[in-house]
Parts: sequence; structure tokens; C-alpha cells
Amino acid sequence: MTRLMSGIFASVAVAAGVYGYAALQGGTSMPSNPLIGAAYAQETEVDTSTIVEMVQGAEDAPVTLIEYASYTCPHCANFHQGTYKKLKQDYIDTGKVKFIYREVYFDRYGLWASMIARCGGPEKFFGISDLIYKGQSDWARAGGATEIVDALRKIGRLAGLEEEQLEACLQDGTKAQTLVSWYQENATEHGIESTPSFILNGKKIENQSYDAFKTLIDAELDG
Repeated sequence: MTRLMSGIFASVAVAAGVYGYAALQGGTSMPSNPLIGAAYAQETEVDTSTIVEMVQGAEDAPVTLIEYASYTCPHCANFHQGTYKKLKQDYIDTGKVKFIYREVYFDRYGLWASMIARCGGPEKFFGISDLIYKGQSDWARAGGATEIVDALRKIGRLAGLEEEQLEACLQDGTKAQTLVSWYQENATEHGIESTPSFILNGKKIENQSYDAFKTLIDAELDG
């Protein structure tokens, strides 16, 4: 994917998505909190310090790799099912790379997936993210909003989350708005215009093969 929601458009789109989603309530329990005032997110300062960075690897690793990704991005799913697993085995788990995952929101579905992934805290985040990416072609095409959120709920339950816990996470409108503001801050800071995008020791790089990542990381390790 190459387009990101930006500025006021992002806030309006997410607000409309959550509000429209709540309006569909009937036989199925749906998130009920619209993002009050989200259309004015650019004019209202939001404290994003409450958002937890999702990190793998040694805190003092010599190389830091930040990934910007969307749960609805097929290229991101491909990266996580291939290159990421090799990077984790060879660099992250061995203490050479500190890996930071940051969500990007193209649409409300990616935001809902993010809220499910974060629902279990840092301990479950990467495991749930793996399930979300593995099942992307199924849940993202499940149908309308009702079907998609039900499919995401199933992923959450598969990861061991309780139903009440999932509902609380999905209905947390304040958290949703804060996540959108956090994403906008990060994307602006690093000039993110597509996903997946990466920041390697402060330098922006594009998605590429494992061998290309390896060459770049090894160069950083060699100093």
C-alpha cells in the first residue's frame, strides 16, 4: 500500500468508521464509543505518552530497526510471514537488533486489528499480530464491519483473550483516538508514506529481501 490517511482526513475517517460501526448494533455486540471530537484531533492536543511501544530484542542492541506497518497491508503480511521471521531468528533473538513495531492506519479495520493486538498487552502483542497477519486474507475479506470485527474477535479469543476483555478494548474510544494521533506523530517524524517502511538506526529504508536487510544490518554492526 502506498497511501496513508493524513491529518484531518485520518481523524474524520476513523471517527466515521467507529461511529458507523456502533450504529450497526443489533444481534451482534459492536463497539459503541464514537471518537468524540476526533474530527478536531489536529486542533486538540492529545497526550500520546500512554501508548506503549511494542519492542522485541535487547534494549541495548547496537542496531535499532523500526517497522511501520498496517494490518490490512498485504505487503506487510508477506514481510511478517517471511523476512521478519528470519530477522528475528538471526538478529533480534541474538541481541543484535532491537525491533520496534509501529502501526499505521489506512482504515478503520486496521485500527480495530491494532486494538485487538494491543488488548493482551506487550506479552501477547507479537503473537496476536502474527495471527492477524496469517489470517489477513480471511478476516479482511469477511464481509462488512460486523463480519470483520467478529473475525478479529475470534483471533483474540484464539490468543486467549476473554470476551469481556475484548469488548472493553474495542469500545475504548479514547484509546482509539490516541492511537491515531500517535500514528500521525510517528509518520510525520519519519516521513512515512507507504507500508511497510523501516527506520534502521535513524535512516529510512524501503521494504526489501532478507539478504538486502542482512547486508544493511551487518554494515551497521561493523560500524
